[in-house]
Amino acid sequence: MQWRGRRQSDNIEDRRGTGPVSGSGLPGGMLGGRGMRRGGFGLVGTVVILLLGLVFGFDPSFLLNGGSGGGPGGGYVEAPQPRMGTAPGPRSGGDQDLADFVSVVLAETEDVWGDIFAQSGRRYEEPVLVLFSGAVQSACGFAQAAMGPFYCPADRKLYIDLSFYRDLRTRMGAPGDFAQAYVVAHEVGHHVQNLLGVSGDVQAAQRQSSRGDANALSVRLELQADCFAGIWAFHLAQQGQILEPGDIDEALNAASAVGDDRLQERATGRVTPDSFTHGSSAQRVEWFRRGLESGAPTSCDTFQEG
Repeated sequence: MQWRGRRQSDNIEDRRGTGPVSGSGLPGGMLGGRGMRRGGFGLVGTVVILLLGLVFGFDPSFLLNGGSGGGPGGGYVEAPQPRMGTAPGPRSGGDQDLADFVSVVLAETEDVWGDIFAQSGRRYEEPVLVLFSGAVQSACGFAQAAMGPFYCPADRKLYIDLSFYRDLRTRMGAPGDFAQAYVVAHEVGHHVQNLLGVSGDVQAAQRQSSRGDANALSVRLELQADCFAGIWAFHLAQQGQILEPGDIDEALNAASAVGDDRLQERATGRVTPDSFTHGSSAQRVEWFRRGLESGAPTSCDTFQEG
């Protein structure tokens, strides 16, 4: 991906090295608004917790708890006291290079989705991307880096610890800069869903559903975010001089690497489809391809598919 020299986003909030600080101004572990509570579907099993630690995309507990739950199980989470006013720690040149890359990718999503929304007579409200290290406090609760990147609909921010990209490359077998770009585009897809009201509709439906049905709704939500990421890649390809040979393959490989079946088999040696929350490798690749081939949001209605 030819990203150097391109516009970087102004919507970057760098919290690396500052410790978990509550966006509401409260100490870590405390939330404003409705606060943290247990989800209506009970605690997530240990296996699922481990999988969520590897899979990117926002935690289903955010939906089950109305955007206020923290941690994979949606239960109460005790966060360490924040180190208020701590200066950022030392960063390597590689870390800053990766931060610049993420900023460029976010800027490209702003341009693409800004144009798409404008074509339908709407204004695209740009999300903020928060860079953090180790742990972070969001309006959706306290989160640790092991959860992977996520989107919080309550504050309309994307959160990512850049160390995730090392795991994506080494543990999940998905190297390449466009694999990394796909991660950001997927999370931006969740922001688009939030703006369109899809996330709220799913949340309402999940609260009236069994755990199995709630998981199925979560899968459809994640697959739509994959399709939206494909739409972004389509429009990026149309611009020319950005994508390089092999970039799309890197994104497809990343989509496959984070399929629930691949992650479950790696973690436990068996696959349990009823517990899927993000979709199988084949599903994630299929829906990314749909967006990539059409470039149209109308091709991403995962909720009408059988």
